[in-house]
Amino acid sequence: MRTIEGPDELRSLVGQELGVSDWLAVDQDRISLFADATDDHQWIHVDPAKAAEGPFGTTIAHGYLTLALLPPLMNNIFEVTNKRMGVNYGLNKVRFPAPLPVDSLVRVRLGIAAVEDVPDGVQVVWQATVERQGGDKPVCVAESITRLYF
Repeated sequence: MRTIEGPDELRSLVGQELGVSDWLAVDQDRISLFADATDDHQWIHVDPAKAAEGPFGTTIAHGYLTLALLPPLMNNIFEVTNKRMGVNYGLNKVRFPAPLPVDSLVRVRLGIAAVEDVPDGVQVVWQATVERQGGDKPVCVAESITRLYF
């Protein structure tokens, strides 16, 4: 895990890749729990028998589940020291270029697109690309925005 020593070091990393996370499994239990939490029980996510006859031959993860995996995947790559707190500020450009089939392994490739000053801290725009092991296209590409207060 990379340790980042505060706003100045964050600024020095703009335009660079910070690293790649460990792989994380996305199984049917995770998909079904997400469906329960969000009341999104579309068959393509939760009905393996029907999904086997569908366009992907299996169930696939919700796009928003893939997006929700960004924090644990990102936390695997870096830690910013000396901050009082960090908050999710939102997202820019989010795309799901490829489906995420059940029982896949995913990881995030993370870079810093921008760092801007805000009162008492900085706003960081992270460039996140979620890759599926064996996939030829990313399953999610997003700019995630965090505000870090020091």
